[in-house]
Amino acid sequence: MSSELAISAQQISKTFVLSEDSHNTVKHRLFNLFNPPRNRKFEAVKPMDLEVRKGECIGLIGRNGSGKSTLVKLLAGVYPVTSGKMKINGHTLLMNLGVGMSHELTARENIYVSASVLGLRVKDIDAIFDQIVDFAELSEFIDTKIKFFSSGMVARLGFSIAVNAGADIMFLDEIFAVGDVKFQEKAVKVFESSWIEGKTVILVSHSMDIIRKYCGRTAFMKHGNLVYYGDTPKAVEMYLEDNH
Repeated sequence: MSSELAISAQQISKTFVLSEDSHNTVKHRLFNLFNPPRNRKFEAVKPMDLEVRKGECIGLIGRNGSGKSTLVKLLAGVYPVTSGKMKINGHTLLMNLGVGMSHELTARENIYVSASVLGLRVKDIDAIFDQIVDFAELSEFIDTKIKFFSSGMVARLGFSIAVNAGADIMFLDEIFAVGDVKFQEKAVKVFESSWIEGKTVILVSHSMDIIRKYCGRTAFMKHGNLVYYGDTPKAVEMYLEDNH
C-alpha cells in the first residue's frame, strides 16, 4: 500500500432540495392556486474529511439511510459536492447496480463506453470483450438494452467490466449481495486474487464478515455524519451496537 493518496476530501457535503407537493388531487390544486409547493433542504451528507491511500481497501458501513450511497456517489464524481473540495488520483468506477452505465444502451455498447472511460482504446476493448461477456455470463443478452436486465445482471456486467478493464479506484456498493450464489463465489475469488493488489477499493456492505475480512480501515456513518473512521473492529462494533 502506498502513502500516496487516491482520494482526498475536505469538508465535503451534499444537500438535496426536496419538493413537498401536497397538491396531488384536482381539489387540492384548485384550492391552493396561490400556495405553490414548498421546498425543503435535506442534508444527506454532512461536512466531513476523508482520505484514502492508494492500494487501500476501505469499508463503508451504516444503517440504511445513513448516507453511505450518497457519499460513494460524491467520491465517484456522480454527484457534485454542495460544499468542500475533493481530489481524486486515478480512474474511478462505481459499481452500484449500473450507476454510470446508460440503461438505454445495450450491454455491448455499455462495455465499450465504460471501458473507454477507463482509458482503454477500442482495440484494447476488442481484445477483452469476450472475457467480459463470459465472466458476466451474459452472452445471450449482449445486444439487449440493460434497462431490461435484472439488478443482478447489471451488477454482474459492471463487476466484469471492472475486473477486466481495470479501474484504479473502485466503489463496490453491495457487490457481494447481488446475483446468484455462483456469481457471488466468483466475485469473492476475484477479490481474493492478485488482481486486487494495488487497486484502491471502497467497499459498501451490510455483511460485517466481508468488512472484517477485507478492509484495513472502515468508516461508520449515521444520519449523514461520519461518526468514526479508523480501525475496522471498532467500526464494526459501533455498527452492531447501532443495530441493537
